[in-house]
Amino acid sequence: MLTKDQISSEVRKDIENKKIKISGEDFDRPWGGFFKIDNGSLDDFLSIYFSGVEMPFDVKKLNVSPKILVVAPGKKLSWQSHERRSELWRVVRGPVGIFTSPTDVQPDEMGVYSDNDMIEMKLGTRHRLAGMDDWGIVAEIWIHKFPYNPSDEDDIRRISDDFGRG
Repeated sequence: MLTKDQISSEVRKDIENKKIKISGEDFDRPWGGFFKIDNGSLDDFLSIYFSGVEMPFDVKKLNVSPKILVVAPGKKLSWQSHERRSELWRVVRGPVGIFTSPTDVQPDEMGVYSDNDMIEMKLGTRHRLAGMDDWGIVAEIWIHKFPYNPSDEDDIRRISDDFGRG
């Protein structure tokens, strides 16, 4: 099993080999971490991870916050929802688990997704990404539902969290 440093290094190399520029990263998260993709690499990111997906707006005008999420084995992101965006995820390396619900009650069962599966977390859907037996990797973009009032990093409602974050 790779350490967090080893997996982040491996994922960084993979992103850079695809000629995608990284604008930031955060691997201080208790569940793993993520790489933020530079907006100058958005076209390449979209063509690699979201080929054929029709965007409902001009992605060049709004921040779609392209990221590569890296979730540790047995760890989970917070049970959360958003008020101004849906999220589109493509599994880069799975399997990963995803809990979803239209209510604040997290179901007991999660869906299990494999490499290349695409999942849309529709506006208001409560969701939670979970690591399985090995590191999971997911590409993520935001789909703004109100382009005149686009989503941002504060558009998150944590319902529950294994790490005490509110």
